[in-house]
Amino acid sequence: MSDPQLTAQPARPSRDPDPTSAAGPAGDRPPLRGVIADWGGVMTNPITETVRAWIAADEIDYDSYHAVMKAWVTGAYDAAGEDNPIHRLERGECSDAEFEQMLAAQILRRDGGPVVAEGLLDRMFAATVLSEPMQDLLRQVRRAGLKTALLSNSWGAGAYPADLLAELFDAVVISAEAGMRKPEERIFRHAAGLLGLDPAECVFIDDIQANVQAAEALGMTGVLHTEPAATAARLAALLGLD
Repeated sequence: MSDPQLTAQPARPSRDPDPTSAAGPAGDRPPLRGVIADWGGVMTNPITETVRAWIAADEIDYDSYHAVMKAWVTGAYDAAGEDNPIHRLERGECSDAEFEQMLAAQILRRDGGPVVAEGLLDRMFAATVLSEPMQDLLRQVRRAGLKTALLSNSWGAGAYPADLLAELFDAVVISAEAGMRKPEERIFRHAAGLLGLDPAECVFIDDIQANVQAAEALGMTGVLHTEPAATAARLAALLGLD
């Protein structure tokens, strides 16, 4: 699952990834044989939608949430910010309940009252809607004979429908279970390895630019997801899908 950034750090379209750029001329690069996809914001509706729905439903003071999350999200993508609560949550170094306590202690309701910590993550993502077009796209990728993997930074243990994951993905990497998180190089290598592929044989789809750039630095072909139609068109061009 992607980090709930709201407007603190909106996803920005990166350069259109050139499938030959990371590994030299096209003749030097192995064929693409796998697709690795993020969960929240890629296989679901945008995270900003779910978080805004939670803020409205729980009557959260937006300014208090924005101030805390801006600092935490910025630190989560700063190599020096190793004591960041997001790092600890996504690597499974703290429990969901512990993270909920940390976040609830930092934010307020609009009436100035405290935020209930218990169940905060479930409430934060209660408005999650699965993306039917992205499910169809992953099914098409598998029918074409390519391998697929989920690679998600987890925010809540109950966020993933097991039956759907089994249908769509050959391998599943959830950060808190793996003990590592995007954009760490080792988690990209781990996901590719579970598919039996080299990173250069993989396309990586994510809605956070820093994660896409980290995958590209490792040799993957990155796709910055903004909406399903654009991602489907990009995969069609890369993989020769109909």
